[in-house]
Amino acid sequence: FFSGGRGKDGAPIITFPEFAGFSEIPDDDFLNVVTYLTSIPSLEAASIGFIIIIDRRRDKWSAVKASLTRIAGAFPGNLQLVFVLRPSRFIQRAIADIGIKLYRDDFKMKVPIIMLNSVSDLHGYIDKSQLTRELGGTLEYGHSQWIHHRTAIENFAMTVKTTAQMLQSFGTDLAETELPNDVQCTEELLCSHTEHHSKLKDELKLAVKQGATLLTCIREPVTRSANCKLSPDELENVATVERLLAQLDETEKAFDQFWTKHHLKLEQCLQLRHFEHDFREVKLTLDNLMETQAGFADIGDSVTRVENLLKEQKHLEEKGQEPLEKAQSLALHGEQLIQNNHYAVDSIRPKCVELRRICDDFTNETKKKYDILGKSLELHKQLDKASQWCEAGIYLLASQAVDKCQSQEGAETALVEIEKFLVTAKEHQLSNPKEFYNQFDMILTPEIKANAQRIVQKLEDVQEMFDKRQVSLKKLAAKQTRPVQPVAPHPESSPKRASPKITRPAAVEYLGQFCGAPRRGPAAQNGNHALVQGLIEKCISKSQGHIINELIETERVYVEELQSIIEGYASEMDNPNLVHLIPSALQNKKEILFGNLPEIYYFHNRIFLKEIENCIENPELLARCFLKRKEDLQIYEKYCQNKPRSEALWRQCGDSIFFQECQRKLDHKLSLDAYLLKPVQRITKYQLLLKEMLKCSKNSEGTAELEEALATVLDIIKSVNDSMHQIAITGYEGDVSELGKLLMQGSFNVWTDHKKGHNKVKDLARFKPMQRHLFLYTKMLLFCKKREENTDGHEKTASYSFKNSLKMSTVGITENVKGDNKKFEIWYNGREEVYIIQASSVELKNTWISEIRKVLTGQLEACR
Repeated sequence: FFSGGRGKDGAPIITFPEFAGFSEIPDDDFLNVVTYLTSIPSLEAASIGFIIIIDRRRDKWSAVKASLTRIAGAFPGNLQLVFVLRPSRFIQRAIADIGIKLYRDDFKMKVPIIMLNSVSDLHGYIDKSQLTRELGGTLEYGHSQWIHHRTAIENFAMTVKTTAQMLQSFGTDLAETELPNDVQCTEELLCSHTEHHSKLKDELKLAVKQGATLLTCIREPVTRSANCKLSPDELENVATVERLLAQLDETEKAFDQFWTKHHLKLEQCLQLRHFEHDFREVKLTLDNLMETQAGFADIGDSVTRVENLLKEQKHLEEKGQEPLEKAQSLALHGEQLIQNNHYAVDSIRPKCVELRRICDDFTNETKKKYDILGKSLELHKQLDKASQWCEAGIYLLASQAVDKCQSQEGAETALVEIEKFLVTAKEHQLSNPKEFYNQFDMILTPEIKANAQRIVQKLEDVQEMFDKRQVSLKKLAAKQTRPVQPVAPHPESSPKRASPKITRPAAVEYLGQFCGAPRRGPAAQNGNHALVQGLIEKCISKSQGHIINELIETERVYVEELQSIIEGYASEMDNPNLVHLIPSALQNKKEILFGNLPEIYYFHNRIFLKEIENCIENPELLARCFLKRKEDLQIYEKYCQNKPRSEALWRQCGDSIFFQECQRKLDHKLSLDAYLLKPVQRITKYQLLLKEMLKCSKNSEGTAELEEALATVLDIIKSVNDSMHQIAITGYEGDVSELGKLLMQGSFNVWTDHKKGHNKVKDLARFKPMQRHLFLYTKMLLFCKKREENTDGHEKTASYSFKNSLKMSTVGITENVKGDNKKFEIWYNGREEVYIIQASSVELKNTWISEIRKVLTGQLEACR
């Protein structure tokens, strides 16, 4: 055992007490124990050398010899002295004295072996305070407590070693970890490492607590008694535990330092991945924005078009505000990461630069677009102003009556009018073409340049017309001649003879002079006639322009009204703040109330309005717009078919607080039902405007197309009207959609004649007409009875009760009925059933007969 005692020079003492079974201990166990005991003292104490005390007072010389032999062969430490308390019995002591002399060299010990007769002899070499009570000393030694302390110390040392290995292994894993490339994996890795770090910290705290508890247990005797001192062995134990605790503390500090760096890198990696993710999203949005902006290459070809382009540019700018703010914020965030010493500076800085560059590019490009469009707007306004000035000038020249200018006073008045009008020429600012081109050179596309040249040429032509007119008027004013007046014939003259003072050639010649042309015979007269015809065409063109402008302005108002209905009423039905105001009868019936109004709004706002706006400069294109969009305009049929259901729902819920609140927000003077009539009113408005256009362009180049466009709109209105009647049919068991296209519908007087019927019934049928509403389809002719019902005090609602039907494949027609040119016959099944139909007019009869003939002819051709 290792009692902790020391020799005079501080050499550690190992004691081999009396133990009968010493020789039976296996060599491996003996070596392990001796090796462990020699490892306990500090290196400094072990270097002095160990003192071994072998107590064999109650044993024999053979035991002494065996002990010395085993120690000499297996002791791993540095020996200083070996003390042997030889056997106390006389014979054994004598044998021991002889034996030690004979076998000393056999023990192969390089240190002295001192044979002692008694404990008192030992006290001469070692102080009593360093010897245990068995050896006559005062050193307190409890073997079980020593084993308990040493076991605890070894367990703690193992814990420290294991913890250090765990920390080292974790640190190696952290150092070898590759940083992920996406946000989710980085977050998962950071969470996993943080969790593992927390567990290791708990292990460290547990180990430190274990060491502190062990240290307290070793120091317990000193704690209990102030006079008690720790033995050198216990002091060694304290030093060992403190050394292990210090080692643990250093390991923890090193680990914490490494973890702090690693955790910071992981957090910075997560920040980088978030930054990269946000960068990709923002850049994609900005790229789309720039691509959209690049698509705005058009600078407009009219004032209206440029104004619309400015609105679109403004909308794009507003749309881009949020992405630009995000980009600026992200760039600022990136710069903050750089300032915080982020490890990926080389990756972050270029992205910040890229974001700011795109933002600057968008801002600069937007400003450039505004500048160009502003110039374009100014240019087109000036061109329009100049064009209007020319038209006004032409109108002024054309409106100056010839007869009034024959007098000096009339000529002077006309001159004053012209001079006043010419003063306004400064307003159009096109008097200097070179200056004009220099001002707008940056936006002068070939088309705009050609238009500008055309208007400049027009200005020059009008100015030349004014110059010639002024010359003519000045001549007339200078001559001071009387106006040419008719002279009454002399009594002897024939009353049928005209006055020779005014003849047609003279009048034409004077008109030529009035228009600024010299008197040069027939050629000059023809030129003057062409000029007057040109003036008339200008006036017609101006009238068409007014109609186009009215169409466009009313179309814009119509689109705005549709938008207000959709946003102010339809969208509000989905507003959670107003749901409680919606009556139960209106719940989930938005499509019934508004029908396909959103579809109509989309068509007019996105397509039709833009197309007719392009007709401002070219009125002849208007007819093509209606012909091109013939199929699209059929959407009104669906809307009108739904109108009765919408009106019925409105009558039921129209006075609800919800509609009142929506009307208040929109500041509408009229309620919603008035606005729901707008589509019906609009489709009928088109035919009126087309008729006006047709009046202004009779016998002109685009007349045929206008007539076709008007016919198209009238056909659409007829289809809408027919479909409104069709949906009111009741009692028909089949599906009317399977009957083919509805061609005609209308009310007639009908007589029936059945060959197989009773004579009295036949007579009654002959002389009592029935009021029937007929529906002509490509496959069937329906006979219905019209009924009208009042609905809650509102206007009457018509419905058509089904009575009979005829397949068009089995009918025949007789166009003329004796005695009445408004009647015609339709017979069925070889004239077994004959229907005499009386129209309200001959024209209506002929129209129906024509449509029926077309159906029958089509069926015949199909059979062939």
